[in-house]
Amino acid sequence: MKRYKAFAKVNIFLKITGMRGEYHTITSRFMRVSSLFDTLWFEPKSTPEFEIRGNFDCEIHSNTIYKAYKYLLAYTRSNALSTLMEENAVCVDKQIPSYAGLGGGSSDAATYLHLCNDTLHLGLSIEELSEIGSSVGADVPFFVYGYESANVSGIGEIVKPYNEKLIDFETITPPIQISTPTVYRYYRKSLYAPITTAEASTLEATPSRDILTTMEPKEANDLYKAALECYSKLAEKEGWFFSGSGSSFFRAKEKV
Repeated sequence: MKRYKAFAKVNIFLKITGMRGEYHTITSRFMRVSSLFDTLWFEPKSTPEFEIRGNFDCEIHSNTIYKAYKYLLAYTRSNALSTLMEENAVCVDKQIPSYAGLGGGSSDAATYLHLCNDTLHLGLSIEELSEIGSSVGADVPFFVYGYESANVSGIGEIVKPYNEKLIDFETITPPIQISTPTVYRYYRKSLYAPITTAEASTLEATPSRDILTTMEPKEANDLYKAALECYSKLAEKEGWFFSGSGSSFFRAKEKV
């Protein structure tokens, strides 16, 4: 069967703009990491239970791929989808580290939705897939759209493509599993300082290369300080930017 790539992302900047209920609203520039990706495909199996084959450290019902399946099934009520997953396992060549701020779980979920949509000819639009994906996680819509670079806002559901040349990144992921809710809670309690609408608009209009040459890593990512405070084993890396809520660092391979 055909194999699909699920690319990683980095956050060029990530700034808090306010709150919506219990959720933080953000503005962020997501950019694809073209050299880092998981690979997904289907493979026949002999038992009807939903099966994911790959190196995962979570229970299957907590896996974003399984969640994507359940939301897709609820949306389509497709018997063909049920049959597909009774007869096939989802295989994942897992290369993106987990709990790393690189979007691996969200990218896997988005790629699974595309894989099912294409395999079964479900005919779902990109907007419908994005809507389903947003139920799985806030970052999933970015990966559903497949943009190389995009401004992401709201709680992650607003994705607008940003036209710029893709940067070739290198990443480092320390062996520290970081909890995104923990980092956000600390930020809200101790560091909460949302930027203005005007400041957000300025960042959203600024090319990623300019961000990486004019902003300091702690200035570019509001969650960096919170992550350092929450995880004593996490150490700053000179010249490296921090992605999401961590624990990964990134920098451009070429001079920007």
